[in-house]
Amino acid sequence: MGRVSGKVTLITGAGSGVGAACMQLFAAEGAKVVGVSRTQSNLDAVLAEVRAAGGEGRVVARDLATDTGADEAVAATLDAYGRIDILVHAAGVGYSWMEKSPNSMNAVTETTPDKWREVIGINLDGFYLACRAVIPHMKRQGGGSIVAVASISGLVGLPVAHSYCAAKGGMINLTRSLCVAYAADNIRTNCLAPGFIDTPMVASVLGLFDDPAVADRITPMRRPGTPMEMAYGCLYLGSDEASYCNGSVLVIDGGTTARQ
Repeated sequence: MGRVSGKVTLITGAGSGVGAACMQLFAAEGAKVVGVSRTQSNLDAVLAEVRAAGGEGRVVARDLATDTGADEAVAATLDAYGRIDILVHAAGVGYSWMEKSPNSMNAVTETTPDKWREVIGINLDGFYLACRAVIPHMKRQGGGSIVAVASISGLVGLPVAHSYCAAKGGMINLTRSLCVAYAADNIRTNCLAPGFIDTPMVASVLGLFDDPAVADRITPMRRPGTPMEMAYGCLYLGSDEASYCNGSVLVIDGGTTARQ
């Protein structure tokens, strides 16, 4: 028996990075997985890997930053499996978003209002919309588990990427608030706070680890984490093994914040 055997798990940001790793791991641990992201080709590639390993799943291409995207993803999951036991919200943008949207990861004084709203909309509003869509169904079915993938940037200050820091900080406190609001409905809401992870989201800054002296200043482990290492954290928080974890923030950062 897997750690989430038979659990229907909706995973956002499933086309790459932590979300894709969660698709693979949760399916390997017995869950029926439904992956959501904006790009169909990425989702299809991840689903092919899940099925090749003997897992069961489906994918839905939607933009979760829109008002209807989350509702449609939840509806597709319910049509397929009749319930949603776990939501893993890994969708979001990071430093690499600068390549598509210049000046979106600047300090406040160099960030225009449209760039601010853009990053907040994708990262924080997307989490709000996913929770807004899924919680009523979890209440009706008698409970569920929500795992938000935030960042240590929501816990510490940075000299740049202020919109990103604000969004991730908002995700962390929304996690705590959802815990307080819905614990009586048997809905647990927890949060993962990764450090530097080897994903496309931070690909533009991973070269920093090539210099041992710089790498040591980033994290005592002198390497970035892997998406699968983050997925194991999501698996724990989403599973019944974490039955008394609610409103928790699990930091997995190789020791980066230990020096703060």
